Amino acid sequence: MNEHMVGTPENARGQRRDSGDAAQRFEIPVTAEQLIVGAALFWTLSANRSFLGAALSGQTPPGGSAGAGLVAAFFVIALCAHVLLLGLLSSRHTAKPLIAILTVAAAAATHFMSTFGVVIDPTMLRNVLFTDPAEARELISAGLLLHLALYAGLPLLLLSRVRLVRRGALRSAAHRAGLLALAVLLLAGATLAEFQPLASRMRNDRALRYRITPANLAWSLASVAGSEARGAARPREPIGLDAAQGASWRGRDKPLVLVLVVGETARAANWGLSGHARQTTPELARLPVVNFPEVVACGTNTEVSLPCMFAPIGRRDYDEDRIRGQESLLHVLARAGASVHWRDNQSGCKGNCEGLPNDRVETSGFACEGDRCPDEGLVHDLDTRLRAAKGTQVWVLHMLGNHGPSYFRRHPPEFARFLPECRSDDLASCSREEIVNAYDNALLYTDHVLSTAIARLQASADKVDSAMLYVSDHGESLGEHGLYLHGAPYPIAPDVQTRVPMVFWASGGFERGAGLEPGCLQPALRSAAARPLSHDHLFHTVLGLLDVRTSLREPTLDLVEGCRGGGAPLARAASPKP
Repeated sequence: MNEHMVGTPENARGQRRDSGDAAQRFEIPVTAEQLIVGAALFWTLSANRSFLGAALSGQTPPGGSAGAGLVAAFFVIALCAHVLLLGLLSSRHTAKPLIAILTVAAAAATHFMSTFGVVIDPTMLRNVLFTDPAEARELISAGLLLHLALYAGLPLLLLSRVRLVRRGALRSAAHRAGLLALAVLLLAGATLAEFQPLASRMRNDRALRYRITPANLAWSLASVAGSEARGAARPREPIGLDAAQGASWRGRDKPLVLVLVVGETARAANWGLSGHARQTTPELARLPVVNFPEVVACGTNTEVSLPCMFAPIGRRDYDEDRIRGQESLLHVLARAGASVHWRDNQSGCKGNCEGLPNDRVETSGFACEGDRCPDEGLVHDLDTRLRAAKGTQVWVLHMLGNHGPSYFRRHPPEFARFLPECRSDDLASCSREEIVNAYDNALLYTDHVLSTAIARLQASADKVDSAMLYVSDHGESLGEHGLYLHGAPYPIAPDVQTRVPMVFWASGGFERGAGLEPGCLQPALRSAAARPLSHDHLFHTVLGLLDVRTSLREPTLDLVEGCRGGGAPLARAASPKP
C-alpha cells in the first residue's frame, strides 16, 4: 500500500510530462513576422480570386510573358497589402486574435463576393453593419457554413497550434521594421514593373482595391467608423430655417395628406407599368396614375439612397458627410407646419425622421406573424388616420418590398402567380427563371399594397384632399453579368441597380387644396415622365406639391413648378455623380 502511495505521484508526474511533451510536439513555433507572412500568403491564395479575376479581366492571357508579369504584380500587391496591414496593426500579443478575426471575416466576405458578385467597399459594409437581424438571418445558408468551415475553421485549428517565439523588444522591433520595409519595396517594385497595365486597370475599375480581401474589410470598417464618429460628435445641422407656408395653406377647407411610399429594391426593368414583358403591376394599371419610367436612384443600397433622396443636394453634388450631417426634407416640412410621421417596415429611417414622430409596423397595432410583417401593415389603419387627419399631413411608409435574397418571403402565398419560383434563401440553389419569378411575385404584392392605399385615399376624397407618391430606393441584380442583390459601387453599378420605378396619384381635390392651377398637375407630371429624372427631384417636388416656400427649393427640379403660374416646369434631369 505504501509502495503504491509513493509511486502514484511519480506516475502522475510522468503522465503530465508525457502529455506536455505530446502537446509540444503538436505546437508550431514561429516568430510573429513568420506568422504575418504566412497569414498574408494564405489570404492572398484563398480569399482573392475575385480581386485577381477582376484585375486580369481583359488583359493578356497568363500564358505570355506580359501576362505572367501582370499576374505576379497583382499577387505581390495583394500579399504586401496584407503584410503591411498585419505588420502595422498587430503585436506579439494581438497577432493571433487579429488573424483569427480577419480569417473568419475574409471567409464570410469571399462567400458573398463569389455568390452574389458584391464588392466590399465602405458603402457595402455600412449596409451590412446596419441591416436588421431578420435580414442577416436570411443570408445564412448551408453554402456559407460550409465555406466558413473550410476557409476559416481549418485555418483556425492550425492557428491554435501556433506558438509565438519570445524575443527581446529591440530585436522584435528591428525584425518588424525590416519586414515592413521589405513589403514596401516589393510593393513599389511590382507597381513600377507593370505600371502601365496596373494604372489602366485602376482607372477602368476604381472599385478594384475593394476586392483585396481582407484588407478591404479593415479599410472599409475604418472608413465607416470614422464617418460614424464624426456624425456622433456633432448634432445634425438644421436646414430650411426659412421654410414657410404658401398662400394655399390659408385657403384650405379640407385636410391635405401626402402619402410618400419608399419602396425597397424594386427595379424599373421588372416594373409592369414601365414596359416589363409580364404585367407585374396589374392593379395600378387600372388606376389613373402617372408612371415615371426613367428614374435614377441616389445609390445602390438603402444606407446611401435613403438619406440622399431626402436631401436637397442629392446625387448631383453628392457629399456623404454633408448629407448625413444635415436634417432632411421631413424636418423642413415639419418646420413649415406639416405634421410628419414615419412608419417603418424595414431597417429604419437612416436619420430622416430623427426627432420626428415615427413607429414600426409591429408596434402600430397590426398583427404580424413571425419576425417579418407584410407591407399591408403599413396601411392597415389608413382609414382611421384619414378620419382623424387635420391640417397638412405627410405620412412616409418605408416598405420591406423586394429585399433579397428571400423574395418568396416578401409576398403572401396567393401572389405566387409566376411559377416555379425560388423558395430558398440560397439563390445559388435556384435557376434564374425561378429567381425572377419570385422577384416578380413580390412586385405583384407591392402593386397590391399601393393600390390598396390609393383605394382608401380615394374613398376619403370627400373629407380629405390626398396624393400618393411611390419611389423605390434602389434596384436589384437578378443574375445579369453574374451579379445578384444590390450594393455595387455606384460608378460601376449596372442600370438594373440604379433605375427604379416611381408612381404618382392624386385625388380630384388635391390640385385646389395644394394651390395648383386647375387641370395642370397630371399634364405637367406626364410631360416630366417622358424625360429622364432622378431621386434629386424628390426633395424639390414634394416642397412644390405641399406649397412650402424655402430657398432650398430649386424650381428646375420641382416637377410641378409650372403649375403655380410660373410657366412650364424645366424638370431638368440631375446628373448623378459617383
